[in-house]
Amino acid sequence: MVLEKLLKMSKKSPEEDVVSTAIGEYGRWQLLMTFLLSLFNIPCTWHIFVPTFHAAERETWCARPKEFQDVAPSLWRNYTQPEGFCKIYDLANVTEADLPHLAQMGRKLVSCKEWEFGGEGSTLTSEFDLVCDRKTLNNIAEMMFLGGVAIGGLVCGILSDKYGRKKTLMASVLLQTILGVVIAFAPWFEMYFILRAALGFISVSVVFSGFVLSIELVGGNWRTVAGISYLFPVSLSYITIAGMGYLLRDWRELQLAISLPGFVFLILWWVLPESPRWLLAMGRTNEVMAILQKASNWNKKELPINIDKQLLPCDSDSETESVSVMDLFKTRQMRKKTLLLFVIWFSVYLVYYGLVLNLGNIGGDLYINSILSGSVEIPAVALSILILLKGGRRWPLALTMILSGAACGCTIPIGLASDNLQWVITTLAMMSRFSISSSNAIIPVFTAELYPTIIRNIGVGASNVSAGIALMLVPYLWEMANVHPSVPMSILAACGIIGGACVLFLPETGSKPLKDTLEEEASEIKRMNNNS
Repeated sequence: MVLEKLLKMSKKSPEEDVVSTAIGEYGRWQLLMTFLLSLFNIPCTWHIFVPTFHAAERETWCARPKEFQDVAPSLWRNYTQPEGFCKIYDLANVTEADLPHLAQMGRKLVSCKEWEFGGEGSTLTSEFDLVCDRKTLNNIAEMMFLGGVAIGGLVCGILSDKYGRKKTLMASVLLQTILGVVIAFAPWFEMYFILRAALGFISVSVVFSGFVLSIELVGGNWRTVAGISYLFPVSLSYITIAGMGYLLRDWRELQLAISLPGFVFLILWWVLPESPRWLLAMGRTNEVMAILQKASNWNKKELPINIDKQLLPCDSDSETESVSVMDLFKTRQMRKKTLLLFVIWFSVYLVYYGLVLNLGNIGGDLYINSILSGSVEIPAVALSILILLKGGRRWPLALTMILSGAACGCTIPIGLASDNLQWVITTLAMMSRFSISSSNAIIPVFTAELYPTIIRNIGVGASNVSAGIALMLVPYLWEMANVHPSVPMSILAACGIIGGACVLFLPETGSKPLKDTLEEEASEIKRMNNNS
């Protein structure tokens, strides 16, 4: 299997890493390639975040019949809809002069069938009447998209291992772009959310394939830097889509604006390389040589004289351990580690995307909130690089999660106490966003280091299952405000604090060598028990 070969390669010391030895751990070539790969995050983030603008709330009222078109919307709402725009007084045999007296006339309320919407342009809500008993359809569409993300993450790894990182990436970009354009012309809402589910499945493949390719082009500690720096364009995406959403108030025009740039990325097929480490694992040494030659020229570094011999596959007498998901629960310590990580990943994703995808629900201006959200992510990602390079994992992850939860919790009494302190609520929400963005960058590295090499991919993949469940719940989070306005932020606060507390039950990994096998893991646990 390709995975087994890559795992054997990952066990090599830096001196044995033939790719890094040949072209250097990081140089001009790696800088250019990882920068270009990070840009693939931009359209992916646009597609994730765009429903915030597609279904932006507008002033809504039950539609005026032809004979009442001259009545001002504000008066029409006050006269005919005392309980909101889902119900309207029965207007049979009513004249315009009767409108101010409908309540006194004893008119009964009936369900509204058509609506009018304020504001410029057209949204999903206004075009498909996603209000009243159809309001939940928008949440279903988002759940379908995020469900596609959860499933796509598992399938992507299989395709990437079989067909290569570059082919999987570029094929996914092509499909993502085509689906995005088709969505802009969807004539029915049912077609819209089916296409969104497919788009979520494909978009996560773009992100994961690009990420794996980025870290496989560099070596040493630069893998940490490249892996976290890969997230920098995400913040730019939040800022730019706020501008596009402000200028393009029609959801179809906005959908086209975020989809068409995907065709530009297809040009990179002739620029980006396949992963030399994946090609080496596949035994395609001639292709590896061509890539290394080009990279060495860019980096102004001579290839070793015997590079062709170093690229020959080495036979190993030792057999690769046979592992499965059940090994994550085989021992008491492994069960504890796995279950805690399930809770932590669930908490990080629920808080992160609960804030990102619900900026319109925290109050204040949606477009300003989006720009602020993107702006706070830049220093959060930069801080994560410094934290990981210094070696700390456990305490920084715990503290950033707890701080994020505490900031969400502080918005509750302020929101209940006064309606004039929206700037304080927005500030606290951005503090929470800053903290959880750092947590989101640290958690994949921490998780990977907690598991032995032989089961690392399985461990990280299993943790993503709980993250996928959190993603599917995010669209319904703010529906809990119908119970009480403080419930959504209370849930985020509890998840942040509980998730952060769970981190403290896990060991630090920053200053320790990575384990390769389950036997090494068992020996380490036995040694710790003997010392205690």
